[in-house]
Amino acid sequence: MSYYSVKQMLEDAKENKMPLWETIMMDDVLAQHSSREASLHQMQHLWEVMKTTSTEYRASDHSHSGLVGGDSAKVTEAAKQGCLIGDNFLNEIIAEALKIGECNACMKRIVATPTAGSCGVLPAVLIPLAKKEQLPDEAIVYALYVAAGFGQVVAQRASIAGASGGCQAEIGTASAMAAAALTALKGGSSEMCAHACAMALSNLLGLVCDPVAGLVEVPCVQRNVAGALNAVGAANMALSGVVCRIPADEVIDAMGEIGDQMSADLRETGRGGLAATPTGKKIAAELLRH
Repeated sequence: MSYYSVKQMLEDAKENKMPLWETIMMDDVLAQHSSREASLHQMQHLWEVMKTTSTEYRASDHSHSGLVGGDSAKVTEAAKQGCLIGDNFLNEIIAEALKIGECNACMKRIVATPTAGSCGVLPAVLIPLAKKEQLPDEAIVYALYVAAGFGQVVAQRASIAGASGGCQAEIGTASAMAAAALTALKGGSSEMCAHACAMALSNLLGLVCDPVAGLVEVPCVQRNVAGALNAVGAANMALSGVVCRIPADEVIDAMGEIGDQMSADLRETGRGGLAATPTGKKIAAELLRH
């Protein structure tokens, strides 16, 4: 994909009188020197991998460090017991975000959306919604193109890597992508998708990348939950007609600038934030001994 601007992406869709997802897909086809059929097949494949990762989750699986594993199952069980706040759909999103994040930490197959550390956000909102509303795969595939288009603009204008932009670049971008995808799925306009993206990313500006012991586990997996729930909130606001007063492209630029200003200790080095707490240091030391 070649888009560097959300504004241009939306203008092209309007000028070509095409849905936003199709505009993004055709841009990808041209950039990859591929075909419409091949592009759709690849996106369908990614959706199948997301679903397979979810269904193959096992609560008994734990990461090599022992820090991650089984938490999604705990949420699912607590929801069945009626112990949690919110309805089943909300708690399915939480459980799904943990599930995919845990699978990543346990070295299972995931789709980087846009990164491995943020892989749980997009599936966490799409899988429960597809199930709840019995959405056809075709609709999800179209929504994934919308997510990809916005994610590509972020990658071009700023960063999607924690090492260069902090966790705002990973979970923030994933949340923005998911918000845009949800808005599209619920029939929102291209402009609404842009507002959802902008609001979701705005909410997570400044989020640092501070993995304990340098592992993509703590607090990474749980931050996928925050990204997913933030995406739902941003999408609902956009669908209600709430707008982001700062255009999406400017929000993305601000995120890039904030990332550049962050201390290296807060960009995936494992030297600052939660990694630098007494407990964080203790965990790292214990892992080094084993």
